[in-house]
Parts: sequence; C-alpha cells; structure tokens
Amino acid sequence: MTYDITPIGRRGLLSFAATAFVAGIPWRPTAAETTDGAGASAPIQQLDAALLAAMKAGRNTPFAQRFAALAPVIEQTFDLDAVLAASIGLRWPDLPGDQKERLLAVFRRYTVASYAANFDNYTGQTFKISPAARNVGNGEVVVQTKIIAADGSSNQLDYVMRNGPSGWRAVDVLADGSISRVAVQRSDFRHLLTSGGVPALLGGLQQKVANLSGGMLA
Repeated sequence: MTYDITPIGRRGLLSFAATAFVAGIPWRPTAAETTDGAGASAPIQQLDAALLAAMKAGRNTPFAQRFAALAPVIEQTFDLDAVLAASIGLRWPDLPGDQKERLLAVFRRYTVASYAANFDNYTGQTFKISPAARNVGNGEVVVQTKIIAADGSSNQLDYVMRNGPSGWRAVDVLADGSISRVAVQRSDFRHLLTSGGVPALLGGLQQKVANLSGGMLA
C-alpha cells in the first residue's frame, strides 16, 4: 500500500510556500521586538554553510554522500523531537513509546532527505542572515535569512529558534517569512493518522524518503 504525503518544495524548500498558501496556513508572530541574534543565529550559520557545500557538490555527488554530510548538521540545528511532536499535535502524548521512536527515526531521515534533495544545485547563490533576531514570545525568536540568487533576486526562509538544554535549536521553518512548515506538516500528518493511524504516517514518510532519494534510501 502507498500513502501520499505533501512534499516539501523541490527547489531549496522554497516552492513549499506555495503548498502552504493553498492550505491557507499562515504563521503569525506574537510580538515584533528584536534582540541580539548572535546565539540563535549560530546554528543557522552552520546550516547555511552545510547547505552551500551540498549545493556546490551537486547532483553528480551520490545522494547518500550528500545525505551523510548534512545529517549531523541538521540534527544539531533542529530540535527534531519538538518539530515532530508539534507536527503530530494532540495525539503525540498518547502514542506508545515504541511508535514515537519509529516515527522519530523515519522523520529524521525524511527531514535530512528533504534538504539533500532540494539543495542540490549551485548557480551562484548566497545566504544572508539578519544580525538581529525577532522576539515572538514564549522564549522563541525568529532568525531571518535570505537566499540570494546570482541575479540579485531573493527568497526569505526564516527559522523559529528555541533555547533549551542543548542550546538554540530550530523548531519551525517559515517560507516567505510567514508560512509555517510545521503547520503544513500537521495538516498532512493529521490526514494520514486519521485514515490509517501510525502505520499510514510511517508509510507516507518512508515513501517520501524513497522518492526524494531516487530510491537510494528507504
């Protein structure tokens, strides 16, 4: 049996914004204050450097190799446990521990595979990070970034950061500065969980990993 799960956009996670607009799921900050973003920006600087390296490696580099290079950086940048819990929503606390472990394992692979598949072509792009982070309440800040093409056009890709025991980690990504990846995933995940429970969600994520990697990863 196969399951459908909405893909994150193919080119640099940017066309993901279009999916979110169709779903009608904006993300609205609760405050607009700014703060020194040095601490919160550090993980994003490391992520952007790794993504740039992956883009320069390009599609001639085996997918598994690009996946392996990105995996540790993405796991250090994101609080994937928190992202998955928020994406599943109210059902998460009631799931058995073994199901949570299986979901987290495949969700990690799905997240890394998404970045490896989408950041695979370099045509002179650069990343620019705003020096000031925006406070949005609840101890979270938004680190604003732009991906600037060689012709000067740009797309905004922001990260909601939370400071925890392991330091600053991203808990959401905002395409065009306002469209929440977690909100879009929550809509997709809810559909799968309603139709087939955890097996359907696992199957959907595994299928997506296979599709993103061209069958190199399952």
